[in-house]
This record gives sequence, C-alpha cells and structure tokens, in this order.
Amino acid sequence: MAKTTKVTTAEDKLRALFDLQIIDSRIDRIRVLRGELPLEVQDAEDQIEGLNTRLEKAQGEVDFVQQSIAAYQNEIVESKALIAKYTEQQNNVRNNREFESLNKEIEYQTLEIELCEKRIRENKAKLEDLEAKVTEVKDVLQLKQEDLESKRTELQAIVEETQAEEDALSKLSESLAEGIEPRLLASYRRIRGAAKNGLAIVPIEREASAGSYIKIPPQRIIDIAQRKRIIVDEHSGRILVDHELAEEERERMTAIINKELAKVTA
Repeated sequence: MAKTTKVTTAEDKLRALFDLQIIDSRIDRIRVLRGELPLEVQDAEDQIEGLNTRLEKAQGEVDFVQQSIAAYQNEIVESKALIAKYTEQQNNVRNNREFESLNKEIEYQTLEIELCEKRIRENKAKLEDLEAKVTEVKDVLQLKQEDLESKRTELQAIVEETQAEEDALSKLSESLAEGIEPRLLASYRRIRGAAKNGLAIVPIEREASAGSYIKIPPQRIIDIAQRKRIIVDEHSGRILVDHELAEEERERMTAIINKELAKVTA
C-alpha cells in the first residue's frame, strides 16, 4: 500500500487530488462493468415479492370460494333430507292444514335448493376465473424467478471477477484521501458527486479542460502550469491541472496500482 503523506504546497495538493481521481475513476469503471445489474436484481426481487403476495391473496380467494361451494352443497343435502322428511309426514297428517303447512316447508326447501344451486353456479364461474388468475400469476412468477436467477448468476460472476480489485483500489483510495486536508477533500467529493462521469479534477487538453470544447484563456493556462494555486474551471466547475502533471501522475499511479493488484492476485 502506498504510504500516506500529508500534502502542503499547491502542487502537492493537485498531485494528491489527481492521484485520488485516478483511483476513483478506476473504481467507477469496475462498477460500470456491473452496469444496472444490482438494481435489476433488486427490482426483480421486489417484483417476485409482489407476485408472491398476489398469489397468496388469489389462492386465499380460491380456498374461500371452494369452501362456499362445499357449504352450499351441504345445504342442498340438508334441504333434500328435509323434503324427504316432510313428504313422509304428509302421509300421516290428520287434516288439510297440517298438509298445507308441510307443503309450504317443502316449497321453501325446494326454493333453498334452487338458490343454493344458483350460488354454486356463480361461485364455480368465479372459481374458474380465480384459478386462471392463479395459473397466470404462477407462470409470471416462474419466469421472473428464472430471470432473477440468471441476473444473480451474472452479477455474482462479475463480482467475483472484480471484487478483489475493487477492494484493493478502495483501500488505496482511502489511504490517499487521508493525506488530503478535509476541506479540500470535501470540495473534491462535492464536485465529483455533481459530475455525471465522476471527474472532479481534469487536465488541460487542446487548450480546454478535458471533455470540454470551451477554450481556456492563455494566461489561465500559464497560471495552471505554474501549479502555485488550485484553479477551478469557471465553465465545468472542475479543478484543473496541466497536461504534464497529469501524465506524470498517471504513469506513477499505474505502477502503484499494478503493484497493489499484484498482491491480491498472487
């Protein structure tokens, strides 16, 4: 691991910041390699959780409807038993009034049977829809689970391939950050966080800051090359360094990075 040294001069600070940027940009590239996979895995997990909830609810509705059908079928059996009982009793009545009373009971139970049969038909139709819904949710759930497993496998392969490198670079980044004064480090991280590409400090290329086409005034380029103070590009908001310093630090940090990575792959 590179030894942490406190920086004092403006040039030292620029070099330290650019070194940190080199490391952090390399970490960024590793994470870009993973792409949106971590988010896709989380999204797939959330979708599966939602589908399981839907499936559980639909299955509960199926169970309730099946119980309702069974209850109506039991009521029909009971009503038929009563009709048989009342019909038998009619053979032993003593007067018309008793006969009519039993006849009304038979009619009532007949209506009850018809009503139960209607409810059974309605519930069977509902059950058919619910079972189709359950099948549909199960099919979607299976596809989502297969997709999740595929994404997990892909992500795991990428993580296993790059995790050791990322851990080593992260430790190196932390070590370098310790040598930078807190105020300057906070500014670097604020600029980096606001930049889409994560670049907080960039070299001058073709008389403009790297990635920009806006020319920097000649006198400002001279001031940057003198490395006597930290200069921020008024257009991009990034800290600027001269091309020569950038090349020196890239070469130096490449050697340091290779040395650190050799330790974790040995």
